[in-house]
Amino acid sequence: MDVRSVIETEPNPNVAKFKSGDTVKVYYRIMESGKERTQVFNGVVIRTRRSGPNSTFTVRQVFEGIGVERIFPYCSPFLEKVEVTAIGHARRAKLYYLRGLSKKRARLKLKST
Repeated sequence: MDVRSVIETEPNPNVAKFKSGDTVKVYYRIMESGKERTQVFNGVVIRTRRSGPNSTFTVRQVFEGIGVERIFPYCSPFLEKVEVTAIGHARRAKLYYLRGLSKKRARLKLKST
């Protein structure tokens, strides 16, 4: 039995096409003490994992000198939208090496269009 046959998920139409190395803006809905608000998370996509309903992507952001990574599921109802702000030139699928770099060295070249 396959998971895809049990759980039917529809892709979120507000999620733009992106890949590792792209800089994205993720709008995520958060519930805090009964109130609902939208939080924006800016950063570089360092990994995408596509496996049906369990597919996720990881975004890394450096905030006040500290690296923060967050994993977002593609099929989450809390994911409002994803905007691509810059297309980066990456030669790998998983950009884990950015964790060891800081400031200027962690920047990726932008892809010329």
